[in-house]
Amino acid sequence: MTDRLLTRPFVLAWLANLAQGMAFTMFLHFPGYLKGLGAGEVEIGLIVGLTAVASIAVRPSVGRAMDERGRRPVILFGNVVNVAVLALYLTISQLGVWLYAVRIVHGFAEALLFTALFTYGADQVPASRRTEGIALFGISGMLPIALGGVLGDVVLARWDFDVFFTVVLGFGILSLLLSLPLPESGLVREKGERPRRFLASVLKQSLLPLWWITLVFSLALTAYFTFLKTFVIDTGIGSVGLFFSAYSATAIGLRLFAAWLPDRAGPKRVLYPALGSMVLGFVVLAAASGPGAVAVAGVLCGAGHGYAFPIVMGLVVSRAAEADRGSAMAVFTGLFDVGVLLGGPAFGAVIRFGSYSSMFLSAAGWMLLGGLVYAYWDRSNPVPPAPVPRKRLGGTSMIPGESAAVPPNASSTDA
Repeated sequence: MTDRLLTRPFVLAWLANLAQGMAFTMFLHFPGYLKGLGAGEVEIGLIVGLTAVASIAVRPSVGRAMDERGRRPVILFGNVVNVAVLALYLTISQLGVWLYAVRIVHGFAEALLFTALFTYGADQVPASRRTEGIALFGISGMLPIALGGVLGDVVLARWDFDVFFTVVLGFGILSLLLSLPLPESGLVREKGERPRRFLASVLKQSLLPLWWITLVFSLALTAYFTFLKTFVIDTGIGSVGLFFSAYSATAIGLRLFAAWLPDRAGPKRVLYPALGSMVLGFVVLAAASGPGAVAVAGVLCGAGHGYAFPIVMGLVVSRAAEADRGSAMAVFTGLFDVGVLLGGPAFGAVIRFGSYSSMFLSAAGWMLLGGLVYAYWDRSNPVPPAPVPRKRLGGTSMIPGESAAVPPNASSTDA
């Protein structure tokens, strides 16, 4: 039996995630818009982090809804809310309550889409190729990092932010249209197998170290996802497009040609060098004096992200009970919002009272310390063997490549 990855549901979800990713990552330029409205670094960090407030609050409900009602309703509802809120950016003209309200609703929409689409993608991946499949699905999120930054540069060089927000809205509409034909992807549960309460499902001992390293990773990402635009504006070094093009090209290249490595060599053997690569990338950014250094930093950080995200996500999927996968994925994706909420103001304060160099060095130190803590905490958790595939909704036998096989009640094989 061939464990095929490129099935119709996988490809449709990949394209939908690509479109919504473009709508989201073009907001790499949003700090520049806020700076034009008169916001300082700390306020920019707070405003960008506002999306995380609603996102974090709604994550438990999103997880429960996916476990109990399926992925498709959450994906469709999230797309509708996303289209509506992207249209509202065209009504913003100054700092104030309305801007804050729009950012909060945007966070709500992103919580729905980010969680549901990645959970859907994980459902389509055979367990024997889990990290590889998640890595390939993740390309739909990495491509927008490169294309969104460059497209934003092009649009803003010729037009204003009204045109920018219109382009973003177009991508949101495209994501909704691509999501309409998605079939439900939930799995058939064994008799008597039901989702546990949210806290009980996510506080398993084997999951706790993964929540820690996800938080470490997500908080560090805030250093350049939030402040690279203002770094370029204030220092005149490099460009947003240059960094994120090098970043995403490296990550995508690794996922296309070496995504199999973690599954064959062992996830942790690849994870630690990936985290180290990001540490080096931050150090290079701290010392950057020209565009070449910014590009090198993009390569190093992109290599780290290219492996770290799918490896950690794959471990979460393996260790979570099948009936609680939605809740586990809600926590995993929600921690990226926690990282934005904490990292935005924190790194903004470091810039205000120090410099961009000290901020990037702080991010490097945080990631190094966090990685060491994780290595010690998770040292006794091996990676489990791939489980036997199970049947999908509707009672049909598993079709090659359409397996969403995960460990049956993974509590017995906690990794």
